Amino acid sequence: MSKFVIAPPPPVGLPVQGEDALFPVRRVYCIGRNYAAHAIEMGHDPDREPPFFFQKNPDNLDPSGEFPYPVQSGDVHHEVEMAVALKSGGRDIQVGHALDHVYGYALALDMTRRDLQGQAKKAGRPWEIGKAFEHSAPIGPLHPASMVGHPDKGRITLHVNGELRQDGDLAQMIWKVPEMIAYLSQYFELAAGDIILSGTPAGVGPVQRGDELTLTLAPLGEMRVRVV
Repeated sequence: MSKFVIAPPPPVGLPVQGEDALFPVRRVYCIGRNYAAHAIEMGHDPDREPPFFFQKNPDNLDPSGEFPYPVQSGDVHHEVEMAVALKSGGRDIQVGHALDHVYGYALALDMTRRDLQGQAKKAGRPWEIGKAFEHSAPIGPLHPASMVGHPDKGRITLHVNGELRQDGDLAQMIWKVPEMIAYLSQYFELAAGDIILSGTPAGVGPVQRGDELTLTLAPLGEMRVRVV
C-alpha cells in the first residue's frame, strides 16, 4: 500500500557515458558570475568577492537535445557551463578533499529568461522566474571522473548556427570546483546526487526557435541542442 496520497513524481536521472544505469539527481546549485569577463559584460566588478549561488530544480535538467523556447519571455539567453555531479557530500568539506566527492562532469546550459531575470534584479527579487523554468538546463551525458579526471583547464565554447558566441577556458573560473564545493558545504549539507553548474564565460546572448547550439569542452567532447 502506498504511503503517498498521490503518486510521487518520477525521479530525475541523467545518462552516464558508457553506462546503462542513470545518475540520480537530488539538487541543482548554480554559481553566478564565475568568469571575470562575464561579470564585466553583466555590469559587475570581477574582483574575487565571496561566491553566490542560485538553484534550479532537478527536473529542469533535460538531456533530450532539444530546448523548447519558454513562454512569457522574448529574450532567452544561452550560457554554456560545465556541470559537476557529486557522489557523496557532507558539511564543512575542506578544499583539499572536495574532489573526493565528485562523480563526474558534463556539458550543460543555463538557459535564462533574461528579460524576466532583469525585472527581478531591478525589484530586488529572487531569480527563479528567469532561471528555474521547464527545460532550462539542457545537459549532456555525465563523464565519470575515473575516466576523464578532474578538468581544471581547457577551452569551453558555444556556437549558434556555426557562429562562435562563447569562448573561454576553465582556468578562467574565479572560484574553482573544489572551492565551490567547500563553500557550498558551509551553508548546505551536500549529498550524493547534487549537481553544480560552475558558471559561464563571456559572450552570452539570445537564441531563437530553430537555432542549433553546439557546445564543446575537452575531454567531454561535443553536445548539440536545438531550440524548438
